[in-house]
Amino acid sequence: MTRFVTSFEKLGRAEGQREIVLRLLNRKVGPLTHELRTRVTALSPEMLLSLSEALLDFTEQADLRAWLDQQDARQAS
Repeated sequence: MTRFVTSFEKLGRAEGQREIVLRLLNRKVGPLTHELRTRVTALSPEMLLSLSEALLDFTEQADLRAWLDQQDARQAS
């Protein structure tokens, strides 16, 4: 039997991903600034997945900021 995923289910998954990544970041680098939280919240599900792997190497919020800046530069080019 084929299962179809509704837009609502996709949205719920994306919100779940976002919440997990934010929790991991808070644990890894401390409470995020409003600016960083806003930037992370705006990421696509694909970028959140990439961030979930990259954050394992972060030690401070500057690492997150550098990663986000790098992603912005890639999208701009």
